[in-house]
Amino acid sequence: MTNTEKTELFLKEQLDGCEYYQWHPDKKARELEHAYRTAHAAGEIARREGLDEEGLIIGALLHDVGYCQCVPKNREEHGRISARIARPFLERLGLGAERVREICYGIAIHVDGRADFPGEDTPFAHSIRDAEDVDRYGAYGIYADMSMIDFLRLDSAVRKQALEYRLDFIQYELGKKRGTKTARRMIDERLRYQRQYYERVMKQLEQGEGIDALRGI
Repeated sequence: MTNTEKTELFLKEQLDGCEYYQWHPDKKARELEHAYRTAHAAGEIARREGLDEEGLIIGALLHDVGYCQCVPKNREEHGRISARIARPFLERLGLGAERVREICYGIAIHVDGRADFPGEDTPFAHSIRDAEDVDRYGAYGIYADMSMIDFLRLDSAVRKQALEYRLDFIQYELGKKRGTKTARRMIDERLRYQRQYYERVMKQLEQGEGIDALRGI
């Protein structure tokens, strides 16, 4: 069994052992799917940038494992909690002290840029957060965001406010510094796709408000 396969098994064991996820199997499934998608993005970034592919995939798989101990979610702390859960497992894999430290540091800082132990802000460390953003800002992320706010049940004015918020956020994120050039290209490509989609939805919402735009035709 490879180290990546061992990590997948460890992650599943942590998810299965979490009482919250036992009561919410749909959320457990979403967490596992998110971990897989993040790992795929991490592998692509690592290959294009010449980074430690195995290490980055392992870090991506475990980046949110802390939710198994802090759900309902503790957004502020779950990166550091994830690193604490991951460390003894990574040490058992025999990856070496330096690789373990770097993976754990990347996991710890992926939420707010802070860790509770010393580390270096290397491209590798920042690539765990970047890989997560590749997933968050992809096509599936549109569906997830709109489902979260129950978009279809909102009235027209609130829908437009939600779209305006997303468009402002995308503009803020576009061109943001990332750990690598590859990650920046991947993330910006997905953000531009999301922007185009939300702009089209906004236009259709406006067309659904009446026939004023047709007057004079």
